[in-house]
Amino acid sequence: MIDPIERVRLDWVSVRPSRIHGFGLFAQAFIAAESYIGDYAGPPVEEDGRYVLWVEGDDGKWAGVDGSNVLRYLNHNQTPNSELNGIELYALCDIERCEEITIYYGEDWAEGTPTEPDSVVAA
Repeated sequence: MIDPIERVRLDWVSVRPSRIHGFGLFAQAFIAAESYIGDYAGPPVEEDGRYVLWVEGDDGKWAGVDGSNVLRYLNHNQTPNSELNGIELYALCDIERCEEITIYYGEDWAEGTPTEPDSVVAA
């Protein structure tokens, strides 16, 4: 069930220490491929920051979302098991219980040349 405040399947995910970086988002139940996990939720912002997700709208304009729910703990992986479609997070493959849920932060971040190391650009 989607938590109406967090806008995430809290019965599916939890935040724990990560081997990748600091804390991470982990599956606490099996998540089937293509499953909707939740929304990257938070207030809109116009400046970059640690948990800001940049989403390109249909009009070509970029909007920032300052992550305030558990999805802000998504870590980067070159071969992620989930992806953001706008602010919506979906499993790319089956994700096993206790597996860290990761996304690809984008080419600039992956090449080590981000303007803000923790900001992410969504597809």
